[in-house]
Amino acid sequence: MNYQEAAIYLQEGENNDKFFTHPKNAKALAAYLFAHNHLFYLMELSTALLLLLLSLCEAPAVPMLRLGIFVHATLELFALIVVVFELSMKMRWLGFQTFIRHKRTMVKTCVLFVQFIEAIVVLVRQTSHVRITRALRCIFLVDCRYCGAVRRNLRQIFQSLPPFIDILLLLLFFMVIFAILGFYLFSPNHSDPYFNTLENSLVNLFVLLTTSNFPDVMMPSYARNPWSCVFFIVYLSIELYFIMNLLLAVVFDTFNDIEKRKFKSLLLHKRTAIQHAYRLLITKQRPSGISFKHFEGLLRFYKPRMCARERYLTFKALNQSNTPLVSLKDFYNFYEVVGLKWKAKRNREHWFDDLPRTAFLIFKGINILVNSRVFQYTMYTVVAVNGIWILVETFMLQGGNFFSRNVPWSYIVFLTIYGVELLLKTTGLGPVEYLSSGWNLFDFSVTLFAFLGLMALAFNMEPFYFIVVLRPLQLLRLFKLKKRYRNVLDTMFELFPRMASLGLTLLIFYYCFAIVGMEFFAGVVYPNCCNTSTVADSYRWVNHTVGNKTIVEEGYYYLNNFDNILNSFVTLFELTVVNDWYIIMEGVTSQTTHWSRLYFMIFYIVTMVVMTIIVAFILDAFVFRMNYTRKNQDSEEDNGIVLEKEITKQEVIGIIELYKRSSVPTETAQLQKIVLQMDKYGQMSTLFLGRRSRTKSDLSMKMYEEEIQEWYEEHSRKEETQTPSQEPAPAANSSLKPRSLRQRSQTVI
Repeated sequence: MNYQEAAIYLQEGENNDKFFTHPKNAKALAAYLFAHNHLFYLMELSTALLLLLLSLCEAPAVPMLRLGIFVHATLELFALIVVVFELSMKMRWLGFQTFIRHKRTMVKTCVLFVQFIEAIVVLVRQTSHVRITRALRCIFLVDCRYCGAVRRNLRQIFQSLPPFIDILLLLLFFMVIFAILGFYLFSPNHSDPYFNTLENSLVNLFVLLTTSNFPDVMMPSYARNPWSCVFFIVYLSIELYFIMNLLLAVVFDTFNDIEKRKFKSLLLHKRTAIQHAYRLLITKQRPSGISFKHFEGLLRFYKPRMCARERYLTFKALNQSNTPLVSLKDFYNFYEVVGLKWKAKRNREHWFDDLPRTAFLIFKGINILVNSRVFQYTMYTVVAVNGIWILVETFMLQGGNFFSRNVPWSYIVFLTIYGVELLLKTTGLGPVEYLSSGWNLFDFSVTLFAFLGLMALAFNMEPFYFIVVLRPLQLLRLFKLKKRYRNVLDTMFELFPRMASLGLTLLIFYYCFAIVGMEFFAGVVYPNCCNTSTVADSYRWVNHTVGNKTIVEEGYYYLNNFDNILNSFVTLFELTVVNDWYIIMEGVTSQTTHWSRLYFMIFYIVTMVVMTIIVAFILDAFVFRMNYTRKNQDSEEDNGIVLEKEITKQEVIGIIELYKRSSVPTETAQLQKIVLQMDKYGQMSTLFLGRRSRTKSDLSMKMYEEEIQEWYEEHSRKEETQTPSQEPAPAANSSLKPRSLRQRSQTVI
């Protein structure tokens, strides 16, 4: 029985890896195992980050991080050699034919080749040259195992492009029409610099789409003829309020469809992986299911750190039919059950049940108090009063030093109330139950920071005064009052991991544009650089004397430059916000060529795509949760996935004997503790609770439960129509495994 190959199939299903990448022989298996461990993943990530961070040290470098050409070129070559090693292990695992079929890997190989040649040239010449290809270093980060969410985001962006491009072309078509019309209408007005050429008309209408130059772009023509405002009103109504919103609607609809298709694809992929693993785990003697012995052997490879107790509970949770074997129907729930964390259900309702009667009554009263609505709404009232007090107190400040040496009495009063609340809840609920709630953990953290802020004020520790500013965070507790607010916050917390991956995706685009910007625009803008431009005032730096005073007139826009990677990121963020972004564009254009505008316009379009995807994702997640809440109105509180399983003393003793016969005595310690616990309380069985947080996949399973059955039937029909040559042959593959590995698998139990 080859448990390891079955575990590999399940890992491929979980990671959405294609089955054609499955290791086919002993050498491929060794390379696969080497390339699928966290040390290898960390090496991949560290190498990618090193290559990206080299942009801090290469010209144009951040001044205090500048390195010599020999140093940064050597570091780059070292990192690229590590990437060569990573790819060689991947080729050894996949085989040459499969390797060249893997598109992302081939792109990475081509980028590696180009980077290698350029690094050698820089090292030999000892001077840097124009290296736009540095922007392609992001592929090394995107290809890391830990950046799977970023790859999914990029895939969704590319899949959303066709309808996006259709609407974008419509938007640009109207823009060209209005640019021609504006040129003919307003170019006779020599005092209007916005429409004196067709190029200026196009550029300024593009900027007008972002409202960055409105109403400035309208005023010269409006001053000459008030009816000219109709042109701008119609343009903005069509382009900004109709087509841009239509763009969001189309992207949202496409995104929603892609999310559903992605869920379906992943669900069926996992189902196929489970089928492959199941075929490997059944035997000729027992073809109807998987025994505990074989299931336990599987988990030793799939989750090596899982203890014997959790392995048995996972088997029991899967085995819905309560037979000695897990059927294929039960095994389909493998991914949902294997992530559960098991804990024995407490024999006592409260932590103080075993205390003497007097102490029990005291703590029972505290428990009833902290769980009462009166106590909760009293604390909400205190928080609201505290918020109003902070607002009034802040409004009365006149600037300067906000922190006096004397601690305000209101600070002490409210902190004392919060401290008493924390003490009552900790004693009434017990520390473990109190800290198991996210809201209680938040209350504890804010109260702790408030206490640290009090210490900072009392002992005049100025570097820690910033902690005092965190006091208003207590007001977030008021969001628990209304269900809609709770849904918003729950959605926000659920979205946080995905939003982090979307933020990283946006940073990758930033990095690419920052590299290109540095190569073409480094050192271009500086004080008083754009005197021939219409935005010269924003870059002007002059000082003149008025009486006895020297007055400095400074336009700060020269700080928005591409002189190093950090400045470039700040500049690109300002361009993303689009407020007065045309000033940066025109400043750079006045110092270079008119073609420079293409860089800024393309950046705006790219960020518009990414930001539209982000907005569509937030809308989809919130609407999805609202629909799920309406469909499941009975479940007011979402405590995640909870599963109860009872195991008897006889079962535990039987498992202990099984491990002893299998010469694995170290596994029995936790199981013996369960027996001792049962003996202590005179019980014949123990109830265990398996918990895990609810994921988007769980919500999708509930929302699409009717369609899922149709998907399964369609998937089964496709499998039946496949020819035997197209189906995987796990048994044939298993014969290619090393003899030592097969023996190791057989002696697990």
